[in-house]
Amino acid sequence: MSTSAVKSYLPWVVATALFMEQLDSTIVNTAIPSMAASLNVTPLSLKAVVTSYILSLAVCIPISGWMADRFGTRRVFSAAVAIFTIASILCGLSVNAPMLVASRLLQGVGAAMMMPVGRLTIIRTFPKSQLLAAMNFVIIPALIGPLLGPTVGGLIVYWLSWREIFFVNVPVGLMALYLAHRYMPDYYGDKPRPLDLIGLVLFGTGIALLSWLLEVFGEHRIDPTSFAVLLFISISLLAAYAWHASEVLHPLLRLALFKVRTFRVSVLGGFVTRLGVGGLPFLLPLLYQLGLGLPAWQSGLLMMPSAAAAMGMKFISARVLARFGYRQVLIVNTVLIGVTIAMFSLVSAGTPLYVIVAISLCLGFFNSLQFSSMNTIAYADVDKSDSSMASTIASSMQQLSMSFGLAFGSLITGWYLGDMPQSNRVMLTSALHHAFLTLAVVTILSSLTFWTLRRSDGESISKGSDSDEDDADAEEVQAKAVVQTEVQTAAQTGRH
Repeated sequence: MSTSAVKSYLPWVVATALFMEQLDSTIVNTAIPSMAASLNVTPLSLKAVVTSYILSLAVCIPISGWMADRFGTRRVFSAAVAIFTIASILCGLSVNAPMLVASRLLQGVGAAMMMPVGRLTIIRTFPKSQLLAAMNFVIIPALIGPLLGPTVGGLIVYWLSWREIFFVNVPVGLMALYLAHRYMPDYYGDKPRPLDLIGLVLFGTGIALLSWLLEVFGEHRIDPTSFAVLLFISISLLAAYAWHASEVLHPLLRLALFKVRTFRVSVLGGFVTRLGVGGLPFLLPLLYQLGLGLPAWQSGLLMMPSAAAAMGMKFISARVLARFGYRQVLIVNTVLIGVTIAMFSLVSAGTPLYVIVAISLCLGFFNSLQFSSMNTIAYADVDKSDSSMASTIASSMQQLSMSFGLAFGSLITGWYLGDMPQSNRVMLTSALHHAFLTLAVVTILSSLTFWTLRRSDGESISKGSDSDEDDADAEEVQAKAVVQTEVQTAAQTGRH
């Protein structure tokens, strides 16, 4: 298969798998009440269906890069899609809550490998000058998934049963497997490295415990003393991993990559930015349903303009970055996101719907540009030999930032609400307004992290200024991967 064919079809391969993953993650929440009634348990007890998936992601993402380097991107990606699809079938066939939770854990294992390995393959296939366009194409289906998820989930549960929401993944998974078999290049690491088992135990345990704490603390289901003790244990495990990583030759996550300025600013600066943005999925439904008194279906519809605007921005973000550069875009756009979040503090029961829709459109527009910028500049100065490690670290930090953001949004809302009854719509709305303003301030302050960028940072991506030598190296890597793929395919065909 030619290099041009790989470039043409690879984004479709990754996009299909990502669409399945994102659709599943949003569609499940809709069916929790129906699952609880069917399995004769309380809806609260099925929170583990969501939590188990998040914990599985947190633990397994860090080894995705090692798996891809050791066994090849095509094999690991295909196995991840297959695991996710099989786990979806098991979820649909579950006869009790423990089986459903176990199946969701298995689903998380597949999801943890799909996106990091898919993104790694994109990075290794496309030169930096084409990376932004390829990433933007891949992310559009990821935005369509959350757009359709609540509506599709509601219709399936209403007309059929909750089990069918998991069976929806089967045809999509089979399509992704077919595309991966045909068009996924098979990249291996330059130098095989041993698996850091001690690092996996330290980091995996620490990050899983921290993710779980953020999940339950955001719902106020743990007392402060227990939280403090477990938080200390989690931080100690992560600190022990940081020390361990500095002492071994092949750590699970090579923290020395943070010495690369653009990677450090993207991952750590983006983490702070996501604190503000990450609280919105928790706060907005509360504002719409409890503050404004809208039914759940109308609340879901009000989330759609943001996703639609995000998809629209993907088509012009490359031109915006080429015109203004990463530094200026990230500084200004972060402030605009903060201002937009603050505008939700003006939304009350008398606010016209078209005003809410306009704010949502602005939010989706600016968020989309922000994530495109942060996710691509991370690889601007990372060597191709380090792309696997960089993708793994970035994915791990993004997953953690999601948990932090949701917990942060819940925490500040509860702090402003205090002892006031949540049934009091006026008081609850006031608390939510203060929470939006706090998130806005945090987001605006996070723009300070992007001042450390230089004006020329990211030009290899935004303006396609790869040197001829870099382009030649990229093409050589791609050619080797294509040859390796075809040789292995021929060998497999011969054996059968």
